[in-house]
Amino acid sequence: MTDQDVQLMTVRGLTLDPVTNAPIVILKAEGGTRLLPIWIGLFEANAIALVLENIGTSRPMTHDLLKNLVELLDGRVERAVVDNLRENTFYASVYLLAQGRERRLDARPSDAIALALRAGAPIFVTRDVLSRAREVEIVEDLGEPEQWRQWLEQIQPADFGAPHGGGAQPPEKPEREERAD
Repeated sequence: MTDQDVQLMTVRGLTLDPVTNAPIVILKAEGGTRLLPIWIGLFEANAIALVLENIGTSRPMTHDLLKNLVELLDGRVERAVVDNLRENTFYASVYLLAQGRERRLDARPSDAIALALRAGAPIFVTRDVLSRAREVEIVEDLGEPEQWRQWLEQIQPADFGAPHGGGAQPPEKPEREERAD
């Protein structure tokens, strides 16, 4: 993976889809104006929000547990990469360094992002995914939190090309199939 294959992203914030009330994580291109919205689950949104708001918990949450387990086994989370988009569903990978080898784990983008945030690891999106996702850009810098909140409240699902106000439809079966890519 080269710098030309991926775009470094930061988590710009969380919002709710105004139609479905589904959480959306907003990724922003580092040093740019490109935004990538990804519809996520409520529990994953909570896990991301805890890190963004720097809120500690009395017991480890699932993503804390995963990070701690990787570290206990002398590994580290290297990066999270949103690396595929099929039928309006984003896919991601978490890259770990363990026993001197890089290992890739299939993950939902929300879990990959939550884990990367906890581990202080970078978050990337492949340029292929960015080229296939509907482009959304911030025209002016929304540096003030109040301006950002107002902008997030005004966005509509159609602004992101989301079908019928939300992300992908739930799979017919709950198990996740092995990825073909």
